[in-house]
Amino acid sequence: MTGVPILEDEPGRLAALQRLEILDTKAEEPFEHIVSLVRSILNVPIAAVSLIDADRQWFKARAGLDASETPRSLSFCSHTIKDTQPFLIENTLDDARFAGNALVTGDPNIRSYAGIPLTTPEGYNVGALCAIDQQPRHFTETEVTMLKSLARIVETQLELRRIAERDVLTGALTRRAFAERALVEIDRFHRFGRPSTLVLADLDHFKAVNDTHGHAAGDCVLREVVRLVTELKRDADTLGRLGGEEFAVLLPETNVDAAHVAVERFRKKLEDHPISLPGDKMLMVTASFGIAEVGPGILSVEEWLAAADKPLYAAKRLGRNRSEIAG
Repeated sequence: MTGVPILEDEPGRLAALQRLEILDTKAEEPFEHIVSLVRSILNVPIAAVSLIDADRQWFKARAGLDASETPRSLSFCSHTIKDTQPFLIENTLDDARFAGNALVTGDPNIRSYAGIPLTTPEGYNVGALCAIDQQPRHFTETEVTMLKSLARIVETQLELRRIAERDVLTGALTRRAFAERALVEIDRFHRFGRPSTLVLADLDHFKAVNDTHGHAAGDCVLREVVRLVTELKRDADTLGRLGGEEFAVLLPETNVDAAHVAVERFRKKLEDHPISLPGDKMLMVTASFGIAEVGPGILSVEEWLAAADKPLYAAKRLGRNRSEIAG
């Protein structure tokens, strides 16, 4: 399933983890089912799908653990991702690397551990499927083989999840997947006061493109617009296709003024960019934008979209090919 393992490229590994767009998402049944299977088959009290971020270990699914994440410095799974082979510890108290670890000396009182690296198709180990016991234990070859098989299923689910979240035509996130990311940003604002701005974009006179040049030409326009946005946006920004010719971009850690500067840069780039159509034709297109920063009055994705939709409507009413900020 995977290519040649890449073990010495931490920036590349973190980028591969970000491309999965899974951190801080809600629980999902396929992953919950797998950790339940690990507990049942290996008869362990604790199992988890762990993803190793820059400075934390975040659990996509867990059973027998209360915490949703731990510092990376305490993580057993951060050792697992350093190799392609299973990482096994029979007794943590006999291992100098872990005897003083807070997860050993305190809750959840880890005594034995088995972890299988989770590897992306590019070859990056982004996390681990792990089985944990609170008693010293030797994991048999058969048990390790079963855990490896379940880890391969986790890898498949990660890839299927990534594919399912993407719009088939453009590769942008689907409306549902985008809404999940927006909800995370709303939560970050209300919990930590972190800024984030939502941008809605609507291609101007797109129906005329389809009517005049055909739907194949319209598809070319949509794909090229997404390519341009992807080229200009930051890795942390999220692009989604909400439907038809309407797109949305999330800009985390960005206030409305900074977002407006970024939007204007893209608007002008698009305005000056000829798009190739079938039959060696070229077409110029523009877009209108509505910009809204998350705030105390925004509690749902629908409210945030509505807040950005008002300035988008104003941009269209005022002549199109412009951006407006929620007032």
